[in-house]
Amino acid sequence: MASGTALIYDEEMTSHKLLWNDPICDIEVPERLSTSYEQLQFYHLVERCVHVPAREGTEEEILLVHSSEHLEVAKSTQKMGEEELKRVSGNYDAFFFHPNTYRCARLAVGATLQLVDSVMLGKVCNGMALVRPPGHHSQRNAANGFCLFNNVAIAAEYAKLKYGLQRILVVDWDVHHGQGTQYIFEEDPSVLYFSWHRYEHQEFWPSLKESDYDAVGLGKGKGFNINLPWNKVGMGNSDYLAAFFHVLLPMAFEFDPELVLVSSGYDSGIGDPEGQMNATPEVFAHLTHFLMQLANGKLCVILEGGYHLKSLSESVCMTVKTLLRDPIPQVTGEMAPCLSAIESIQNVRAAHKPYWKWLMYEDHEDKITNNSEAVKIERFLELHMRNILFPVPPIRTATTESKASSYLLPAPVCVVKEMDKNKVKSLVSDFYADLVKEDKTLHSLGSMLAILDKILKKEVCNGIADSPTASVSVDVALRYSVHFGFQRVLCIFVGDMQIIPNTEDGKVLVINVCEKEQSGKIGSKYFISLNWKEDADRSDFFSAVLGFILPVAYSYQPNLIVIAVGPNRSIGISGISLLFGLLQGLAESRILAVIEDTDVNLMQSVAKALAGASVPHIGAYVPLTQEKVRKIKILKDQLQQEWKMLQCSVKDGISSN
Repeated sequence: MASGTALIYDEEMTSHKLLWNDPICDIEVPERLSTSYEQLQFYHLVERCVHVPAREGTEEEILLVHSSEHLEVAKSTQKMGEEELKRVSGNYDAFFFHPNTYRCARLAVGATLQLVDSVMLGKVCNGMALVRPPGHHSQRNAANGFCLFNNVAIAAEYAKLKYGLQRILVVDWDVHHGQGTQYIFEEDPSVLYFSWHRYEHQEFWPSLKESDYDAVGLGKGKGFNINLPWNKVGMGNSDYLAAFFHVLLPMAFEFDPELVLVSSGYDSGIGDPEGQMNATPEVFAHLTHFLMQLANGKLCVILEGGYHLKSLSESVCMTVKTLLRDPIPQVTGEMAPCLSAIESIQNVRAAHKPYWKWLMYEDHEDKITNNSEAVKIERFLELHMRNILFPVPPIRTATTESKASSYLLPAPVCVVKEMDKNKVKSLVSDFYADLVKEDKTLHSLGSMLAILDKILKKEVCNGIADSPTASVSVDVALRYSVHFGFQRVLCIFVGDMQIIPNTEDGKVLVINVCEKEQSGKIGSKYFISLNWKEDADRSDFFSAVLGFILPVAYSYQPNLIVIAVGPNRSIGISGISLLFGLLQGLAESRILAVIEDTDVNLMQSVAKALAGASVPHIGAYVPLTQEKVRKIKILKDQLQQEWKMLQCSVKDGISSN
């Protein structure tokens, strides 16, 4: 399996600069690149990455997307004087030429292709290219919006041609619509293009009708162009996460990409003068983490916009830290999307219902028609980053010497010593006096508590323990964690187990995933029963993870996660691995896995997921049965006022807004 994160940066790309006064273009400055790189150095991230040199993109590569006329105009600017450069620049919307622009743009293309090659050839798992000028506005025959050549579009065509790829996902989280990329691929079903962007009912640049939600693609490309317009400013972390939960991720998993390219504009972050949004840098860590679960982790992030230097550089660092598989900071802010965001999400789902299986049995959602302090931001971000960043524990994944540990050798797992039996007895005897007499149970609890203790003390990120009685081990773990001071623990049971934990005080949220509902247990805000059984040929649990478990978990914002896998589990290994992979975005990746079923493949798969490996390929998308769609709908209807990240249509949020 490929490992490592590539970082591509060439200082020469800072030589592209504006030579005259232009109030529209003066925000696209060389410092966007140099400041981002300096911040990566400050966090000691540069030395942890694999350095890949940039190169110039060839003319043949540029012509994969652009016309020869466009290429010739760009070439001709290399020896022009300032007045002639200004005249040629005036032929385009929001663009400027410098004598070095053509060279820099070729370096930007080449750097992007170097990253694609490094990932596709298995030299690295993922990576980021810091490039200028950006690319996503550039069209076949025209520069536009600071962009000369469309770096990401060229990369997609290059990957299709060189590696025979048939499914490429392009995610554009820049605050402006990447209309250039849309125009290039709108008839191409091999590229799924997703863009969210400030729109304000066509009032915001580029002010195009085809930037709205109903531009779904043309011809064979219908359904493969996804526009999510933001119709007001101030969108925050929960709005961005809701867009991923309820639009992008289900489509992406159904599409099953072989490569993910990100047009990574950070003008959608807080403080940016263009975007005027409120999303803080750590949300980009969460978005990156979700995308790392696709395409066997083959993820290439390419810089686009971002014009507040502090916000940009911190967001770049959050992205790279996540690519390096560092634990992810807790996302901040209230976990409840605003009504305007929900309207946009609902409209996108309605527009795309004819084209996607995952929307097949959704209730018909009619489109919604709506007629409807920068000075301190630097200081805010300094304090904010100080608050959310935390030391990375020296060990990522731990286990103890046991029958299970021999299964885990293929994964990078550290073996720790089990807790002393006398200490276990003193901790457990008050509420499980009979159990401490059994050596087998005492040994199991000693192993589990040793791992948990190191997780709580931040000496390890996560851990895996086997147990003959998972439900008892989990109950002890929850009591120990709450006593330690943890106030929000998410506990997920997979399989047939006795559910012991008390959930009345809200310190523990239990989600019980089993084939049949437990007798005697009444569903509530903090005890949720999800009855789910995967057939042998239907790996469909990921739909429940994306559409229900993940939104609930993000609404709850746990500071510890405990996942117990017991006997007679009704979920396949790939679904369980996905659950572990996606939930690592929460609780600073503090996850304790307690496994009663010591199936070798299951133990290895969970250990690899905890250690940061990409989620195993799920396979071809299998649509949910109507019965399962109904189950999720019933749960959503019951709980979406309590767990607001479940809301994805206006009627869901009316009573709470």
